[in-house]
Formats: sequence, C-alpha cells, structure tokens
Amino acid sequence: MSRLLAAIYDRLMKATEDACLSQWRAELLEPLSGAVLEVGGGTGANLAYYPPAVSRLVLAEPDPAMRRRLTRRAGARAVVIDAGAEKLPFPDGSFDAVVCTLVLCSVRDPAAALAEIRRVLRPGGRFVFVEHVAADGNAGRLRWQRRIEPIWKRLMGNCHVTRRTEEAIRTAGFDLKDVKRESLRKAIPIARPSVRGVAMR
Repeated sequence: MSRLLAAIYDRLMKATEDACLSQWRAELLEPLSGAVLEVGGGTGANLAYYPPAVSRLVLAEPDPAMRRRLTRRAGARAVVIDAGAEKLPFPDGSFDAVVCTLVLCSVRDPAAALAEIRRVLRPGGRFVFVEHVAADGNAGRLRWQRRIEPIWKRLMGNCHVTRRTEEAIRTAGFDLKDVKRESLRKAIPIARPSVRGVAMR
C-alpha cells in the first residue's frame, strides 16, 4: 500500500489542490524565513511555496516510497531525511519554523509528535499546519467518519479522520494564532473538515 499510495497520491489530491489547498499552502508558507523543518514531506507538494527567505529547508519523511519521490522533487532545494514526527534527530531549538500539512492525521502518537515539534522549534518559532479533522460541527458526517475510519486507516497509511488536532496542538503547549476551519473542497466528504493556521512556541 505504501508504494501504491505514493504513486497515486498527487493524482488523488489534484482536484483539492486546485480548489483550495495550493492557495492555503502559499498563504501559510510565504511568511516563513530562516531554518525550516517540514515534518512528513510526502511527495513534496509544499516545495513550490517556500519563499527565498527560507535559508535552510529540511524535509523529514519516514515512508520509503514517498521519500524517493520527495528526494527527486526536492533536488538541491532541500535536505531530505528519514525521520518520523515522534522522534526528530535535531537538538532543541534548531528551527525557526516547522511545517505539517496533512500529516498529524497519520502519525502513531500525535502527542509525542507535537512534543517533538515544539522541542525543535526555537522560542517564538512558528508551527504552521493544515490538517483534516473530526466533523464536530456536523453530527451526521462525524458518524460516517467513525464508521469508515477503521477501513480508511488501512487503505490510506494510518490516516485518521476523527482527530481533534486543534485541541491537541493547544494541549501540547502552543499558542494558536490565525486558526481557520474550512472545507477541503473536492476531497472525499469524510476528509473535508479541516483546520489550518499558525501556532507559536
């Protein structure tokens, strides 16, 4: 499934990228500068949106099939490493910003991942995120998310559709800024509810 998902991921996401996600990536990444770590770099969908002010870009991706595609796409623009979100191989305060886009849904331990992200950020650093989440404002959709999630996780690389990521980020000790909730247009309905924004260490 890892190789298949890596092969079809960009095509699966194209309609949503065109409808909204590419714009959200651009808006969130444009203000970044200095040393930036992207956790769960996937196939490299964010690469086109990092501004020249980012002087050091590190992309962490634990999945071998995704990492091969990411490395080809990154070229000399970034350093690609084999690392999962729950154990980042960097000293405390190494980065000015950390980026996660559609990643925290699939990590094994979200609390551990967020603790690591906070640890490697410098004081005052930015955590930039886009994640799909539980449909807390739509009881009917939330019921469908809960029904489908056990099968969905197996097919989509441990992706959970019922996580409450905004709450988890706050619980991890971040100060949330500019948070927006909006539908991931053109995505499958159970994966449409989303949250995005900036959290400060």
